[in-house]
Amino acid sequence: MHPRMRIFVELALAMGLLVPVALAQKPPAPAPPPSNPPPKPPSNPATSSPSSTPSGQPREDLVMFLRGRVATDDGTPVPHDVLVERVCNARVLQQVYASSRGDFSMELGAMTDSYVDASGDGSPRYGQARKAPGTGISRLELTNCELRAAVSGFHSSVISLVELTPDSSSMDVGAIVVHRTAKIQGMTLDAAPYKAPRDARRAYEKGLEAERKGRLADARQYFEKAVEIYPKFANAWFQLGAVLQNLAQKEPARTAYTHATTIDSKFLPPYLSLASLAFEAEDWTQVLNLTNHVLDLDPPKYANVTGYILDLDPLDYAETYFYNSAANYKLNKIEDAEKSGLKAERLDVRTRFPRLHLLLAEIFARKSNYATAIAETKIYLELAPHAKDADQVRERLAKLEKLNGPGSSGEKTDHN
Repeated sequence: MHPRMRIFVELALAMGLLVPVALAQKPPAPAPPPSNPPPKPPSNPATSSPSSTPSGQPREDLVMFLRGRVATDDGTPVPHDVLVERVCNARVLQQVYASSRGDFSMELGAMTDSYVDASGDGSPRYGQARKAPGTGISRLELTNCELRAAVSGFHSSVISLVELTPDSSSMDVGAIVVHRTAKIQGMTLDAAPYKAPRDARRAYEKGLEAERKGRLADARQYFEKAVEIYPKFANAWFQLGAVLQNLAQKEPARTAYTHATTIDSKFLPPYLSLASLAFEAEDWTQVLNLTNHVLDLDPPKYANVTGYILDLDPLDYAETYFYNSAANYKLNKIEDAEKSGLKAERLDVRTRFPRLHLLLAEIFARKSNYATAIAETKIYLELAPHAKDADQVRERLAKLEKLNGPGSSGEKTDHN
């Protein structure tokens, strides 16, 4: 064999022997990491999901859905942006949009599928935690709630939920009717001040300025001058009555208010002032007649007004309903008293009538609904803890809690 060929063969045999040795000495590849690491044990035990019915609350007392529709008074299509609002104690708690046909469904007990804008208040009240989805709301919690529609250019009717009876766990509220509106905002007064002669208007305006500054004697003289120049000046007669009432001259004030109502029966502020005087005199029939007149001529009902209407101070409908409720209660019209009292409670946003809650407590006590009577009594004591009759009211509260049985926190209720 040629020397070069022998060297090549020897090198080839050597390389063949080295490869298995190198492979044998190579360390094994690490095992691939598991695709899903084992889950870590939870740091806190999992809480069980809430049941659909809160403990201690009978299912038949819960309302889970409100259903209904929005309709226009003239039969035209419903606006596309109608917002249905659930208002409780004068606060917007829940909002849903109606469909293009006007239908809507509102789930209660949670804010699911609901929208609350900046004007609403979706926060829980009175220290209550937000409910879990699907739990519903008890009929008692809906006592002070109503539904209305909100859409630009329309005025909505209002549906009180206290007057409806749920079917199973849902409540069909019927139709919320929206009316096309003219220029109507708050209290409406006619343009009588601008029909009066110039001298009468000037005296009237000076009277308003003097009244704002607390110069009641001067204001009285200016208003008297205004009605002397223009006897049909209803606004001036009303302002004169207000000044006289502040001066503790009740009979002259009553006369001035009556002059205003004789001139214009749709001018409502003097009717409310006359109702306040009748309330002080405990003339309950007169209170009822006067407040019924105000409520029958509620300005938002003037949907067909075509002329210009002057928007001034809003009429206090909370006060109107309060007087109306008291008169109905004194005349033993308990159902009407309850309806007006609850409406007053919803409208009294500034809580200027603490005694309204005492009135409601007596109304519910008459109906053996002691739990609600207890709640209303407690609200009164919270609003007026140092009232002259606070001790008597606390004694009354103790009696109501005894009548309510061992569970004095409010388990015993009446669902009339």
